[in-house]
Amino acid sequence: MKALIVDDEARVRKAVRLLVDWEAHQIGEILEAGSGNEAIEIIREAKPALVIMDMMMDSGNGIELMTWVDEFAGNTKFIVVSGHNDFDFVRQTVRHGGIDYILKPIEHEAINLAVSKAVAAWRTEEEERRQHQKQNIRLNEITPIYGEKLLSALIHDPVVAESSLRRLVAEGVIPAPARSSRLILIQTDSGNNQLLKRFGGDSELLYYAIVNICNEFLQPQNKGIAFRYWGGIPEIAILLWEVQDSVSELIARINQGLYQTLQLRMHFGVSTVGNLPSGLHRQRQEAAEALLRRNLLQQEEYCHLPAAAAEAAAHGQGTPAIFADVQEEWKVAVISGSREAITAASERWTHELESGGVITPEMLGSWKADILTFRSRLVREILGAQADSALSELEQGDPEHPAPYPGGYSFSQFAWRDWSLSLLLRLAQVLAERSVKERNPMTEIVKYIEQNYPSELSLQEVAGKFFVSREYVSRKFKQEFGINFSDYIVQVRIEKAKLLLQNPNLKLAQIAEMVGVHDVKYFSKVFKKQAGVTPKEYRGRVGL
Repeated sequence: MKALIVDDEARVRKAVRLLVDWEAHQIGEILEAGSGNEAIEIIREAKPALVIMDMMMDSGNGIELMTWVDEFAGNTKFIVVSGHNDFDFVRQTVRHGGIDYILKPIEHEAINLAVSKAVAAWRTEEEERRQHQKQNIRLNEITPIYGEKLLSALIHDPVVAESSLRRLVAEGVIPAPARSSRLILIQTDSGNNQLLKRFGGDSELLYYAIVNICNEFLQPQNKGIAFRYWGGIPEIAILLWEVQDSVSELIARINQGLYQTLQLRMHFGVSTVGNLPSGLHRQRQEAAEALLRRNLLQQEEYCHLPAAAAEAAAHGQGTPAIFADVQEEWKVAVISGSREAITAASERWTHELESGGVITPEMLGSWKADILTFRSRLVREILGAQADSALSELEQGDPEHPAPYPGGYSFSQFAWRDWSLSLLLRLAQVLAERSVKERNPMTEIVKYIEQNYPSELSLQEVAGKFFVSREYVSRKFKQEFGINFSDYIVQVRIEKAKLLLQNPNLKLAQIAEMVGVHDVKYFSKVFKKQAGVTPKEYRGRVGL
């Protein structure tokens, strides 16, 4: 169990640490925050069971924090510690579900009694949530599949839609007067491993639980019904026939129920109102598009309408990024094999994602497809006939940085950055390894030096040119020639200079320039070191 101490004075946080008998309350991790704003970020990440907080802070005061906890982290218990005996503060604490209001200076007995009450309340509610979840699963396991098939047929099979509606009305699933409807799709994320673990990795049990929670808010008032949609990819649909009610308020209540059970809020794509059942096919497209075009940067918005999604895309803060903007930089970075260049390319792309002010699952899906196409084209361009086996290896992916799901519950800029960085590093590695296997790189490197010795040749440039590391080139020169890379280039230049010295019409300055040495004095010094004589003495020896 985790606890969070929130106070803008470090000495007060230290005092709370010392006064509470954490071990006795079975609290194993104690976190700290110096403001309400900082506390919100920690609560989102760490999800502590208990928050001990000050009421008056400079940045994000206690009332704001209590309000946020009550709305977005309702299962977290909190205790207020304050230096003010203010009735309004006490009233606010009670209103937002606070366990206790303790005055400073803090007394050992009072704070431990309050912590004990908070921990007991949290454990009781946690056990209730677990039992409720088990009950949901049992109920949904016996849900007749044929009922879901009939409801699904209303949407995707216009031939039998009317007959399916009559059967559903006859069985009391849909009320007879209902002739208009609204369709809602719930965002599901099969890649959310943390949530799936709670259901033993069984996505079907997860879907059953979600459906049952939704129906607890729909069926008592006979507003509609939630069900598994069987007409395509796994989806959870809600069919509403009470279309006059506020759909956003209904979704907020359902989401609170989902959060209490699953500790997760979900996204809902909502259609316009249409005829039942003839309008359902179009309504499903509307709801799906609303989810596909929701702005992932607005992470606290859970109800998505088709018009709102279109308006968000139209009023982005800039031009939406396209992968073509960074493609050439990625290619150069991969070919160079430089981790620094690859990291810079990945970070620039991640920055481009947010440059337009709008990121949608539709955009992410398009960018992801473009990236994988880029990888395939580059491998085929460089490896030719050997590309298929390399692509097969690359498609296995990196288990530590799996490809994020574009339509997930939430958007993480860091997850997409880490995935793109991992993909580029792995691509550079495979290309380098396969290229080395297909040829003797040292033969080609030596040939390249012979052809380009007058140029400024660096170890990094040559390594990147032949898709090998600097360390590989340096090591191979030592092994095969007994000298390092730079000395080898000097040796080549001096041998070329010896040939040029046999031409009496060439001056030393010209020869030095022709072999890539721009300082004639330095050329003479290096020449003597290599040949044992000066250039003039060498000319004399060859009779010129």
